[in-house]
Amino acid sequence: MTSLQSTLGEETGIADELAANQREISIAEFFEKNKHMLGFDSGARGLVTAVKEAVDNALDATEEAGILPDIYVEIEEVGNYYRLVVEDNGPGITREQIPKVFGKLLYGSRFHAREQSRGQQGIGISAAVLYSQLTSGKPAKITSRTQGADEAQYFELIIDTDTNEPEISSAETTSWDRPHGTRIELEMEANMRARGQLRDYIKHTAVVNPHARIELHEPNDSFKAERATDQLPAETEEIRPHPHGVELGTVIKMLGATDSHTLSGFLQEEFTRVGKKTARKVLDNFRNRHFGREMAWELPEPDEVESAVREATTNKAADAIEAFATGVAERVAQRERIAHHELEAFVAEVADEIAAEHGTFGQTARETAVGAAWSAIVEDREAECYRLVDAATSTRKDEATIEALSQRLAAKFDDDGRHRLSHSALTEYVDRAADMTQERDDVAVGETARENIVTEFWSVMKTVPDDVPLAREVANDRNTARDLVDAMRETDIIAPPTDCLAPITDELVEAGLRKEFDAEFYAAATRDAEVHGGDPFIVEAGIAYGGEISAEGSIDVMRFANRVPLVYQRGACATTDVVKSIGWRNYGLDQPGDTGLPNGPAVVMVHVASTNVPFTSESKDAIANVPAIEDEIELAIREAARELKSYLNKQRSIAKRRKKQDVLATILPEMATKVAEVTDREPPDIDAALARIMNNVQVSRVVENGSVVLAVENHSNTAEDLEITDIVSIEPNDLSAGTVIEMDGEWFVKWSPTVPGGETATLEYSVDEEATFDLDVSGVETAKLTVER
Repeated sequence: MTSLQSTLGEETGIADELAANQREISIAEFFEKNKHMLGFDSGARGLVTAVKEAVDNALDATEEAGILPDIYVEIEEVGNYYRLVVEDNGPGITREQIPKVFGKLLYGSRFHAREQSRGQQGIGISAAVLYSQLTSGKPAKITSRTQGADEAQYFELIIDTDTNEPEISSAETTSWDRPHGTRIELEMEANMRARGQLRDYIKHTAVVNPHARIELHEPNDSFKAERATDQLPAETEEIRPHPHGVELGTVIKMLGATDSHTLSGFLQEEFTRVGKKTARKVLDNFRNRHFGREMAWELPEPDEVESAVREATTNKAADAIEAFATGVAERVAQRERIAHHELEAFVAEVADEIAAEHGTFGQTARETAVGAAWSAIVEDREAECYRLVDAATSTRKDEATIEALSQRLAAKFDDDGRHRLSHSALTEYVDRAADMTQERDDVAVGETARENIVTEFWSVMKTVPDDVPLAREVANDRNTARDLVDAMRETDIIAPPTDCLAPITDELVEAGLRKEFDAEFYAAATRDAEVHGGDPFIVEAGIAYGGEISAEGSIDVMRFANRVPLVYQRGACATTDVVKSIGWRNYGLDQPGDTGLPNGPAVVMVHVASTNVPFTSESKDAIANVPAIEDEIELAIREAARELKSYLNKQRSIAKRRKKQDVLATILPEMATKVAEVTDREPPDIDAALARIMNNVQVSRVVENGSVVLAVENHSNTAEDLEITDIVSIEPNDLSAGTVIEMDGEWFVKWSPTVPGGETATLEYSVDEEATFDLDVSGVETAKLTVER
């Protein structure tokens, strides 16, 4: 059967016809057809996404200007559409920039900046404008006033999708009551079916931006999140990429664009945390990979080297030959091991030193001397190979096996006179020798033994200080560039600076959770910076537990990237995957089947701050499954979860203690009554007995003739720090310790004692007449405290 492809050439003009149908499209036209990729796939989600993009822009603008954000969001139903208004108190946007910022996709100032920011591509807010005009046919209305300007600038515009350029229908000055800031008004086809996600976005934004005040007005409801701190996020500074994690293609591109001629200059100029010393280490690792190392052999007796050089050197006076041979032998004897390039250097040094007295030793004489000395040095290489193989293998290897391996390895080194090998070539040598030993001697040499032998030999081999290629030469050779990338990753380089990042900090993570969740326990953790793809990142986690948080169903997971809530695609996000993978039973939460989201009254939040967050799509709804980031997410969550575990263990212990105390409180009065009846005495002090039995801290007051004594008896075996306040109706005198504060006709006697286990502390003062007292004690769990008021 004749294929279609085989007949195409018979028809003239087919290729021309196909070519005529091809054309370039603008990015705006592409997203016009693929708006779902940006998060505008439905009316409900489109509205949430538009709010998100506008609020993110507002937060970025205010923070960059050093202004505490005040953001106003209003959603109003207008006929068949919804009108969205977002206002901020930022620095405003200049007249020239307004059309480009709102009417041109991929226009922004942050894409090439290696520092943390909410927006990067310059797509978000202009995509909202595009969605608005596509669904309602109406232009976006933008008002902006810069600081110090007398009037605001007002624009109405849409995006020309054929050219990805703004199409302005109105541009004028106008009055506005805000002294500075920006307002955008959009009408779009939408609905409020995603009201929950909208509320979550605003609430979660308030959690990770505790410095912001955000007000939301929607049909039939409103919400306001006040700021919890006046502390703005730390200012960020742009940094260069870090050598760890930079990909091969990126390095090749950087090599082609650099102004540096040398690799050392390239490393120092183009990467962060690379100085001269670190660059030297990278280049040594590069030499090892690119050129290989030379085997350094243990030395024979010095007279053997001397004799070899003396016999090989001819056409020189006897005293010159003697000086030359002796000098080389003395230099070589200074080392325990020597490689070929080191021997060459020693021979050259000696030849230069004796030249003035004994005449010149030319290149041929030097090479002959090196060859003779090297032959003497490597003559006993089988014995040296035996020692190295023996040291690398287990005691279970018999002598015959070690000897067979050693002989075959020693023979392999004959393949190169300098005994210079790359790590991969050395591995091949060892594998070949091991395979031959298995085939001929029927002795197994396992993978671990092979790896240990390679490591042992590689450790005594030495880097050759050859000149490395120039930067442009490496750029034109993919394999050489790969060696450089591997060398950078292999080198121990300190973590990148965090000036480019603005983490929330564990203190403010906790403050944000406290502000928005009425819980009984909070914990937070901020990890140190790590690197992915040359970009630094920091992971933070927080947990709120109990209180008013619903105990029904699974816990609530809040995901954030660069202080932006990730509302959609929870199941496709690395954060969710990590939370599900943790064994939460170990931390006190119920987790059916030991996998998936745990159940319980808890909120877990995770924030990833990075110069380049790896999102799964342009809509920026989920973080990609990057192993380095997943590892840090897990470590941050576990760090906060350990505090939760301690808290829950303590609460369970206190609950048991309280149950025991309740039982004793029921039994002891009955026992005291019976004892009193039998002994015909007054019933004993039940509180004091209960305190001793339960190892409690007991606080009691005794008043006699105007003298007041507060006694703190610590019946436990650990020290306790207490805060004690005795509120007295008349002014106290003769205070032995503590402080007195008068307030509204009452006197507060305050005391902060540390009472060691098994000891008693006292607070004494006097009152001149009859008074009333009200004792308050804090610092000790209620179940461990007995107070006699």
